[in-house]
Amino acid sequence: MNRRKRILVAMSGGVDSSVAAALLQEQGHDVIGVTMQLWDYSKNETSCDPNAKFDTCCSHDDVADARAVAQKLGIPFYALDYQDDFQENVVDYFTSEYLRGRTPNPCVACNTFLKFDHLLERAVRLGCDAVATGHYARISHDEDAGHYRLLKGVDAQKDQSYFLYSMTQERLAKIVFPLGEMTKAEVRAHAERFGLVNARKKESMEICFIPNNDYAKFIEKHADSSKIVRGEIRHENGELLGQHDGIHKFTVGQRRGIGIALEKPVYVTRILPETGTVYVGDESHLKHSAFVFEKFHMVRETDLTADFEVKIRYRSAPAAGRLVDIEKEQNGSRVPGVVFGEPQRSITPGQIAVLYRGDEVLGGGFIDRIALP
Repeated sequence: MNRRKRILVAMSGGVDSSVAAALLQEQGHDVIGVTMQLWDYSKNETSCDPNAKFDTCCSHDDVADARAVAQKLGIPFYALDYQDDFQENVVDYFTSEYLRGRTPNPCVACNTFLKFDHLLERAVRLGCDAVATGHYARISHDEDAGHYRLLKGVDAQKDQSYFLYSMTQERLAKIVFPLGEMTKAEVRAHAERFGLVNARKKESMEICFIPNNDYAKFIEKHADSSKIVRGEIRHENGELLGQHDGIHKFTVGQRRGIGIALEKPVYVTRILPETGTVYVGDESHLKHSAFVFEKFHMVRETDLTADFEVKIRYRSAPAAGRLVDIEKEQNGSRVPGVVFGEPQRSITPGQIAVLYRGDEVLGGGFIDRIALP
């Protein structure tokens, strides 16, 4: 970044990506703004429910905000339609995972299978040297070793490195995170200084395509009704407690909305999609010491026998673990997994587990299932 570059900036309409674009332009770079139109809210949701509330990052209003910022900065701006790709790679994935009794992370899927692939391809077509986003993360280059390192953002409350674990060396060579060294307060201050229309815009906190944050209703609307898996609710002691009308309404660790009344609080402890059985138990039943990865990926080649920590969800505290090969139940082959030094609460199939060493993201993957250590 020591020389002038032509940079494509992914502009969501939020304050973070807008400030990223403004800062890069201020530094003397040739900036192009691009917004990805991912979901037609009027077609998919609000036409059916005029009172639906979207706390989103890619609505029509957000596209308008991104365009207004680009106009303020005097940079070229493109709104590109990727709705079909979003449907296939994010919405269909989200729905199918819940129907399998798993808990997906659509933001990771969007970053992994949609955004960066298309943005990097578009950057090449527009003659750009790099792609920039408003993620709170950092990239460093070790010239001696010849590799890039993906690092946490300095703002611990906003760090988004977890969502970027699937980055490759090829991608990191062409990506810029201008906000990685900043706090959210500093970004807001820059937005005010630049006079951006969205300087005080609230953050999008929920999944962008789910109205009113009602996952179950969304899945029931978008899924084939024959795919809904109904079944029993049982206690971990084997006692039958009741029936339920869909495993998509449950996630490991859930305490409210289970649909049964007991003297003591219980939590969803596991979901068996093959039988439709949802198990509940007390908090001790939520703790496990090992899990198996699915689609494990490393950001760079490194020694994973040395100490590292694992985050089993975005907001979880990292915990010490070690990478091991765990026998696969189906055929006796062995797959990568993690064994923790101390049992962890609510290890959830379908979620993402990310490996860290200090501030560096080493890699990660989907949690496939709980395993014996």
